[in-house]
Amino acid sequence: MQTFEAITSRRAVKHFDPEHVLTADEERELLSLAVLSPTAFNIQNWRFVVVKDKALRAQIRAAAWDQAQVTDSSLLVIMCADLKAWEKEPERYWANTDQGTRDILLPAIDNYYRGKEQTQRDEAMRSCGMAAQTLMLTAKSMGYDSCPMDGFDFDAVGKLIKLPEDHVISMFVAIGKATKEAHPRGGQLPLTDVVITDTF
Repeated sequence: MQTFEAITSRRAVKHFDPEHVLTADEERELLSLAVLSPTAFNIQNWRFVVVKDKALRAQIRAAAWDQAQVTDSSLLVIMCADLKAWEKEPERYWANTDQGTRDILLPAIDNYYRGKEQTQRDEAMRSCGMAAQTLMLTAKSMGYDSCPMDGFDFDAVGKLIKLPEDHVISMFVAIGKATKEAHPRGGQLPLTDVVITDTF
């Protein structure tokens, strides 16, 4: 499927075939492409929690207003981020570059994030959002559908997945074989309403 087609045909699907299972190769392909998503300073701060345990999925569904896609999708990915990824062996993010590049970037990473908790959180959400879109478009290109989700109790889900204190949850992405088409698009605003040239 071409990129343009994947973008125009991707919709938030709520009904999935609970019997369908992604192959190990399909799952690996999805996640391997998701980790090519951009992150500032290449810190790769996203963490993809793939929930496979059925009992855990049922508990997460209860914390997500009983939304069926939590348990019925073939793949449930909880998009998380390590808020402190920037300071955890940052040299590994630039291991394939020359020493001169590392000498510039490593102090820049530290300077950008240290003591700036809001920046760390903002970066986590940006990174997860881009990776989630990569997952959804890849899924569509593979013939699957998806549903981005933020309708859940973040604290409850964090406890269920034993989220580390220095991590945050951004959203869920449910992926699978749709059994019912999404509703027609509600209506896109015209570009004149959302595109601003130079200044407001």
